This record gives sequence, structure tokens and C-alpha cells, in this order.
Amino acid sequence: MDRDELILQEYKLYAEQKENFIDRNFRTNRFYMVSFVVLIFAMIYTGNVVFMERLSATLVFSLIGVAVCALWWMNVDSYNILIKIKFANVIEAIEEKLPVKPFTDEFKGIQEFRENKVFMFSDIQKFIAVIGALFFFAVFVSEASPIVIAVVNKVIDILGMAKGGI
Repeated sequence: MDRDELILQEYKLYAEQKENFIDRNFRTNRFYMVSFVVLIFAMIYTGNVVFMERLSATLVFSLIGVAVCALWWMNVDSYNILIKIKFANVIEAIEEKLPVKPFTDEFKGIQEFRENKVFMFSDIQKFIAVIGALFFFAVFVSEASPIVIAVVNKVIDILGMAKGGI
């Protein structure tokens, strides 16, 4: 196998790895979207379920929702960095040794498109993750507020009894 054939085989292998990585990215995003929807339905259908004294299922699911949205944001960001830097840079470096440069040309086209558009798909995913996190956080605060107020009132009562007993 001569040097040019070896470079072409490496190029094919790396391009295939990039596509597999992008497919995994889509599957990961689908997982987060399904988790997001399942958590909303879980909050709706378990809204009246209360554990212990005041710990509700909605409180628990909203906290989990905030965590899922934060992880979703980080995953989108991580995949974007890996796809843009790791794969694009390596493929472009290999393309320098080839007569045509399809990924380099594609990347230039995407950059030109991005300059004319406000949102890309990953930006929309991040936006949904942020809106979801804010929604789940708002639900969490509304569910946690009565618990916090009850604890504060209990502490005030205990301090009042301790102060009055002296």
C-alpha cells in the first residue's frame, strides 16, 4: 500500500468516526429531550403525591429536571467542541494531503451560513435546556417555599420558647 492510499484510508476512517460521533450526539440529545418531557408528565401526574410531611413528588421531579437540563447544556457544548475542534481539525489536516477537500469546503459553507443566521440547531437545543431549567427551577422554588417558611417558623417558635423559658 503506497503513502497516498494509506492517507486516503486514514481519511475514510476518521470521516466515518466523525459521522458515528455525530449520530451518538443526536441519540444523546434525543435522550435528554425524552427525559425532559417525561419529567414534565411525571410532575403533572404525581402533583398530589407527598412524601414525609411536605416533600412532594413535584419538588423532587423539578430538582431532577434542573439537573437534567444542566447536563443537557453541558453535553451539547461538549459535543460541539469535540466535533468542531477534534474532528474538523484532524480531517482538515488530512485533507491538505488530498486533491479535494470536501470537509474543509463544507466547514467554510457552514461558517458562511452561520454568519447569516442567528441560531443553529445546537443553539436551539441549548435554548430549550435553559428554558427547561428555568421552568423546573421556578417549580422547585414554588414547591420549596412552603417548606422553607415552615422550617423558619419552627425555628422562630423554638427560639421563642427557649428565650421565654429563661
